[in-house]
Amino acid sequence: MEKLGAKFIALGQGLYPPLLAELEDAPPLLIAKGNLGLLDRQAVAIVGARNASAAACRFARGLAHDLGGEGLVVVSGLARGIDSAAHDGALESGTVGVIAGGIDVFYPPENQARQEALYERGLVLAEMPPGTEPRARHFPYRNRIIAGMSSGTVVVEAAPRSGSLITARLAAEAGREVMAVPGSPLDPRAQGCNQLIRDGATLVQTAADVVEAIRPFQSQVRAAAVPFDHGSDASADSEDVLAQVEALLGPSAVPVDEIIRLSGAPAGAVQMALLELDLAGRLDRQAGNRVSLRMT
Repeated sequence: MEKLGAKFIALGQGLYPPLLAELEDAPPLLIAKGNLGLLDRQAVAIVGARNASAAACRFARGLAHDLGGEGLVVVSGLARGIDSAAHDGALESGTVGVIAGGIDVFYPPENQARQEALYERGLVLAEMPPGTEPRARHFPYRNRIIAGMSSGTVVVEAAPRSGSLITARLAAEAGREVMAVPGSPLDPRAQGCNQLIRDGATLVQTAADVVEAIRPFQSQVRAAAVPFDHGSDASADSEDVLAQVEALLGPSAVPVDEIIRLSGAPAGAVQMALLELDLAGRLDRQAGNRVSLRMT
């Protein structure tokens, strides 16, 4: 490791990605080369087709750049197409490449310069021992790391049954946000993304959509600060908010921020009312911090 300029990161150590550690099948040992400080920041994954269209690559590059401006680290798989574009867009702000082979193996070969740039200005992670050539069976293991260490995964372009959809499924299973960029129904490379959106993934058009999904409590819509009234009847107030929130809900999912805005109640009171409905089995939570009333 010293000769390669890399380091071991073990599960249970402070440097280990905290979200990744939550997985039941979290890798016990990772090999890292680059800026380890990136592991302390919130991350979002951008994945997609290797044979991506030029428009999709341009979008991924711009999206990664804008997410970096929001202080987010962009995680991807250092593959051709969307992965490469995402790394390029976030290289200056912070990006992590998770590879399927050894830390010293460049795959695909044309990405050698890009991977070396990540050694210097980003971070590269590997689970396989040095010298390991990536095989098809290694990529799903790599994908679980990409999804597991990220607060959410954005799929930019993906055909049905592609590796990017595996990453999205792993993200959903880990309880993370799944987001997708819509595409033309005439383009087979967009079918996977469109299917994800139809199944409930958050539709992404800008970096603001991603930030709203993974940082719901930092949304632009905030309730005005209300001073604490020691003389008020807290239980009566909470019952009023609960009734108001329940009246605003229906079978169609709506963003929590919209409920807060329409109710005019403090954000904390609305969240408490939603929690009560959830515990009572009367609330369904959807992707994108949206909620709906469970119809019985």
